[in-house]
Amino acid sequence: MPVLPTAADVADAARLIAGVARRTPLLTSHELDAVTGGRVFLKAEPFQRTGSFKFRGAYNRLARIPEDRKAVGVVAMSSGNHAQGVATAAQLLGIRATILMPKDSPALKRERTAAAGAEVVLFDRAKDDREAMARDIAASRGAIVVPPYDDFHIMAGQGTVGREIMEDLGAASLSPDTVLVCCSGGGLLAGIALAVSEKAPQAKIYSVEPEGFDDHARSFSGGERVANERRTGSLCDGLLAAMPGELTFAVNKPLVAGGLVVSEDEVRSAVAFAFRELKLVIEPSGAVPLAALLAGRIDVKGQVVAAVVSGGNVDPALFAELIA
Repeated sequence: MPVLPTAADVADAARLIAGVARRTPLLTSHELDAVTGGRVFLKAEPFQRTGSFKFRGAYNRLARIPEDRKAVGVVAMSSGNHAQGVATAAQLLGIRATILMPKDSPALKRERTAAAGAEVVLFDRAKDDREAMARDIAASRGAIVVPPYDDFHIMAGQGTVGREIMEDLGAASLSPDTVLVCCSGGGLLAGIALAVSEKAPQAKIYSVEPEGFDDHARSFSGGERVANERRTGSLCDGLLAAMPGELTFAVNKPLVAGGLVVSEDEVRSAVAFAFRELKLVIEPSGAVPLAALLAGRIDVKGQVVAAVVSGGNVDPALFAELIA
C-alpha cells in the first residue's frame, strides 16, 4: 500500500515553500454573492508565481531532491501549468528540466516554459503515451520523473492552497461550508481536501470538471476510478487527464463529497464574469469552480464558500474572444 500524505505533510510543505511561493489572496465580490446567495471567497492563484498553483507542488517536490541527485535532472509532462512550475522551480534550484508538452497546448505556456530554461519536447495528446515517453527520456539520462499530480510531495505542496484558505477564513472567524476545486488528475483536490478536512471536517468538498471530462464525478459516484473517452476537445486544456490518479483518488475518495460538471458555455461566461466584475484574468481550466457557482450547479444560499481559481495562463487571443 503506497504511503499517502497527511495534513501534517501539507504543513511541512508550507514551511518549505514559504518565502519562495507567494501567499495568494482570497477575493470577494458583492455581485457573486448576490448571484449565489452565499458568501463566496475566491482563492486567486493567477497571482501565484508562474501564474498558477502548480509552482507550489513543483517546488516542494524538487527542493527535496538530494544534492547528489540534482545533477541528473528532472523530466515532467504537462499541458502547461505544471510545465511552468517545474521549469521555474528547476531554474531556482539549479536543476536541468525537460518537459513533455502537448502540441495543442497554448503557445504562451510553451514559450514561458522554454523561457524558464527548460527543454520542451512536444507530443500528440491523442496518440502518444506521454508517461512512456517520459520514462524513456528519464531512463536514457538517469533523470527523475516529476508527475503532475500522482506524487506524495506534489499533493502536499498543492495542499498549501487549502491551508492558506483555512488560515485566512479563520482569521475572519469563518469556516467553509463548501469548497469547490477544479480537477484534472486530482492532486490539487487531494492536497486541499487534506488541509480543509483537518480544520473543518464538516465542510463539503467538490471537484469541478468540464463536461465530457468528468472522470472524477463519475469515479466518486461509482466508487472506483473510471476514464474519460476523449483526450481532447475542451477549452479547459489543463483539465484533460485521462482518469483520476491512483494516489490522488485514494486520498480524495473518503474526503470529497462528489463532483460537479459544467458546460463549455458556462466556462466562457465565468471567464468573462471574472474579468468584468473582479478585473481578474482566469484561464478556462481555472474558471470551472466559478462557472459551477454562476450556473447554480450547487445551492450555496446562506453558506460560506471557498472556490479555487487555479490559474491565469490563458492565450491572449482566446481570452479576447471569451470576454468579447
